[in-house]
Amino acid sequence: MKDFDYIIIGGGCAGLSLAYELQIHNKLESKTLAIIEPRTEYKKDRTWSFWKVIDHNFEDCVEKNWNNFSVNVPSETNFLECNDYPYQSINSEKFYKKINTALKENENIEFFRNIKEVKTENSFIFNSVPLPTENNENKLWQHFCGIEIETKSNIFDDGIINLMDFNCEQRESVHFFYTLPYSKNKALVETTWLSKMSDTEKDYDKQLKSYVENNLKIKNYKIIYKEVGTIPLFYPRNIDKSNSISIGTAGGMTRLSTGYTFLNIQEHCKYIRENIENISKSKKYEISKKYQFLDKIFLKVLKKYPEKMPDIFFKMFKTSPNTVIKFLSNKSNFLEDLIIIFKMPKWIFLKELF
Repeated sequence: MKDFDYIIIGGGCAGLSLAYELQIHNKLESKTLAIIEPRTEYKKDRTWSFWKVIDHNFEDCVEKNWNNFSVNVPSETNFLECNDYPYQSINSEKFYKKINTALKENENIEFFRNIKEVKTENSFIFNSVPLPTENNENKLWQHFCGIEIETKSNIFDDGIINLMDFNCEQRESVHFFYTLPYSKNKALVETTWLSKMSDTEKDYDKQLKSYVENNLKIKNYKIIYKEVGTIPLFYPRNIDKSNSISIGTAGGMTRLSTGYTFLNIQEHCKYIRENIENISKSKKYEISKKYQFLDKIFLKVLKKYPEKMPDIFFKMFKTSPNTVIKFLSNKSNFLEDLIIIFKMPKWIFLKELF
């Protein structure tokens, strides 16, 4: 078995993003890297979407940009512009191909299926695989299923996304649909739940069929792609060691109130690259304590008052688009935080605070 300077456990979004960041900035010219990933081939399996509040390495993997979005409850729809921070969607197939093509050019990088195939004693390890969750039944998750559909006629307005549509069955949880139109006859439609992982909410195919046919009024369509996923709305357990750092969701890079992770991963990768020569002694990188604190209160309210959340989310988006986008993307200042906080039902949040 070989020794490596660095080992990345998990060749998904976080692991590959880090390897690519190190590669393009020439941090692996004299260092060796092992990537541990069990899959035998990479294919489209995820869609990563976010508001572009910072530059990133994957502009050429963006499926589409949108400058308008809507949020709606059964009685009202709010239309917003996001010209300063366009909403982007990354195609995972393009992402995987771009990175793996670049990594193959470096003879110092090798892929392995199992960590047992390499020595770890003298390596610095970047781990993107969360430890098993304890007390799983009491924790909140964002769990979802999305289908990319294609229609024969031009049905969609591809200049606007529907970010959250709460005009659907809630089942004593928080439930909304999400529609990303890639063209006038092709869109990703997703059913999303913020709840405990209850099997009663997992009839995804039935939910999607009903929404497409009854809400979107689309009868003739074909499904060309499907994805299913879960995002923990809590920080996973990890064990700190002098020779390892957790990255990605395992490293706390998911914004708990939103599930957004992709850009947080990119910023974490940049931080690691900038400090790679002294990484074992570098300060831990994390989402700001301010957002951790606000998210903790927000999720307590969500767990206790799920029936109020559609109205709370809707009111949040009643403020300036730039303000709410920056808040949800960890880029807001104190004044912008206050603007968002004052949109919330104060008594409920104060009660959970104290």
